[in-house]
Amino acid sequence: MIAFAAYLAIMLGVGVIYMKKTKGTEDFFLGGRGLNGWVAALSAQASDMSGWLLMGLPGTVYALGTGQSWIAIGLLIGTIFNWIFISKRLRRYTIRANNALTLPEYFTNRFHDTKNILLLISSIVIVIYFLLYTASALSAGGKLFSNVFGFDYRISLTVGAVVILAYTFMGGFMAVCVTDFIQGTLMLIGIMLVPIVAYFIVGPSNVMSNITKSGVDGSLYINLFKNGDKMFDIIDIISQLGWGLGYCGMPHILTRFMAIRDEKELKKSRTIAIVWVTISLLFAVIIGIIGRAYMGKSLIGGQEESVFIQMIIKVFTKDFNLAFIGGLFLCGILAAIMSTADSQLLVTASSVSEDIYHRVVNKKATDKKVLMISRITVLLVAVLAYIIALNPDSKVMDLVSSAWAGLGAAFGPTVLLSLYWKKTNLKGAIAGIVSGASVVLIWEYVPLIGKKTISEATGLYSLVAGFAISIILIVIVSLVTGNVSEEMIEEFDDVVAGNVE
Repeated sequence: MIAFAAYLAIMLGVGVIYMKKTKGTEDFFLGGRGLNGWVAALSAQASDMSGWLLMGLPGTVYALGTGQSWIAIGLLIGTIFNWIFISKRLRRYTIRANNALTLPEYFTNRFHDTKNILLLISSIVIVIYFLLYTASALSAGGKLFSNVFGFDYRISLTVGAVVILAYTFMGGFMAVCVTDFIQGTLMLIGIMLVPIVAYFIVGPSNVMSNITKSGVDGSLYINLFKNGDKMFDIIDIISQLGWGLGYCGMPHILTRFMAIRDEKELKKSRTIAIVWVTISLLFAVIIGIIGRAYMGKSLIGGQEESVFIQMIIKVFTKDFNLAFIGGLFLCGILAAIMSTADSQLLVTASSVSEDIYHRVVNKKATDKKVLMISRITVLLVAVLAYIIALNPDSKVMDLVSSAWAGLGAAFGPTVLLSLYWKKTNLKGAIAGIVSGASVVLIWEYVPLIGKKTISEATGLYSLVAGFAISIILIVIVSLVTGNVSEEMIEEFDDVVAGNVE
């Protein structure tokens, strides 16, 4: 409890410090484009991985085996692609496109949307899916406090939500990024050390026999092509690898690219981020495997996602009497949760205040007024996400899966083609965003095949289908409608050539 209290106090302290430094909306949303390489890299990846990295992924590996690693492989490929092909060109384009502060604003400026259609559509998509995403993070936080201290889930949920809300409300983007840097470092230390310690407690020679004793065939459990009690088919593998597609359209990650100080820092960030995510994903899978050997099958039946929490508690209170150290490592899980929730709150606030309120409702609003609306939005979104997360039976993995698919399918194809295909036009972008977001909703929630959804009937992840349909429609609609102005072509060529100040 002392470790948790100290950690939460530090996070709130960062919020207070950066509240004093936040003078306007560019500071609140992008930190004045002043991120250095280390902060940008760890902030981008920490805000990306969330409680899913330390709860969802280890839990599914613990329950079903290493076949669940295909998601991690897909995310690693997606991370590398995002940093190599998206980051530099997006940073250039947002500057060239009239210094855009948000992803919806970038779309509007990139496609010369004078009627703000893209702005409204993309902002609505962000609000809808980030509510689910933020709810997943708050739910993970509630489960963490509940598992560690035995608090009622709803009380635990409230504590986590209040702290995240407080420092995001006060300090904006820089408070979020600095706390993410601290949290990313803490996550990395915990995710590496805890499974190594547990591995030696179990004994290297006992790992496989312990897994077999837990009720599964050890050789099948570590088979990359085994999915629980059945073999993976090509649809399963494509679906799990398809998670990597989501990176191209995640606003809370893309804003980090937009905010980096310069291209030299961007190059450094790329290396740091790829190394961090490789180590983190590898050890998240290892936690699931070692957790099965160390904890047995005690968590099967609804508690799978708490495997890392229970490993830390067992290592540092039962095998070693080092509760404070265990508390620090548990803060690593809290860090993963908070680093995503704060970013999502901020992106949603920017969409409502800057994109909808300032650009559509009240174009003459002062910077101070927009900043106030931003903070009010952070509060409202946090409350709505809190209400969604009140169900203690909600699965972190399921909430993340739906939100990731919706955002990735809606924005990923449009971001990618806006940066690499000069013939992409406004109508094509609208078709891409609307179709991507809609396909995911229909695929996941509408029972069109008998009484099953398309997702249940086919086993194909909705992100893969939504991404593919979105790209196809962007290309077809852009080619059919044409109408790409000379000014848009000139802007595109400037970005490609690097002629951006």
